Amino acid sequence: MFPQTLALVDDDSVYTEILAHVLKARGCRVDVFGDSNELLARADGFDYDFYVLDLMLPGVGGVELIKVLRRRSTAGMLVVSGRLAPDVFADVVGAGADMYLGKPLDATQVVLAVQAVHRRARMASRADTPWRLERRARQLTAPDGSRVDLSESDLALLECFAEAAGAAVTREALCLSLGRTLEGDAADGLTSTIHRLKRRIERATRSAAPLQSKSRVGYVFRAPLKAG
Repeated sequence: MFPQTLALVDDDSVYTEILAHVLKARGCRVDVFGDSNELLARADGFDYDFYVLDLMLPGVGGVELIKVLRRRSTAGMLVVSGRLAPDVFADVVGAGADMYLGKPLDATQVVLAVQAVHRRARMASRADTPWRLERRARQLTAPDGSRVDLSESDLALLECFAEAAGAAVTREALCLSLGRTLEGDAADGLTSTIHRLKRRIERATRSAAPLQSKSRVGYVFRAPLKAG
């Protein structure tokens, strides 16, 4: 998991040349800015997936640049700088940076830090994005945009979970939605239906299926789910 676009803001041309080369080898488009004003003057300056910044910059200083970017972007932000005083660290983190690394360090370490911060940022973003149940299309859309085709049974179960709004749904209620009563082999049949739905979701998307059993109760959809 790596950002597709990255702004590298640093006036050390040797360092940026090496780092940009390594980042581009990971399939990332890298734009290098030796002056923070060059970044802010761009029409798409706030649209990058990730920012790697120095603190000692021509133009707007590093801490102020972080604040400006944070007002318009939730992208991952990594500071790589030779300034390591405790008060500087507090200023950087307080301004909105995700991580602070001290120079000197090699490009591989920066790449690993970019990957870790970007992964956490994407996970946090997905956690806030609801799954969407589209009744007419009979599809479930995951936070990453993947679409899961649903059977009639899948649709009936997901309708129950959408109505429950995050609360557990009893086995009895789920069986009734499938036109069954909780007798004989119905409980085993419900378990199989839930299992097939989870597998269908996990084959279609990288997101883990948020369907979990609730001991002695039933099942719960542990993510925001909107029906429409």
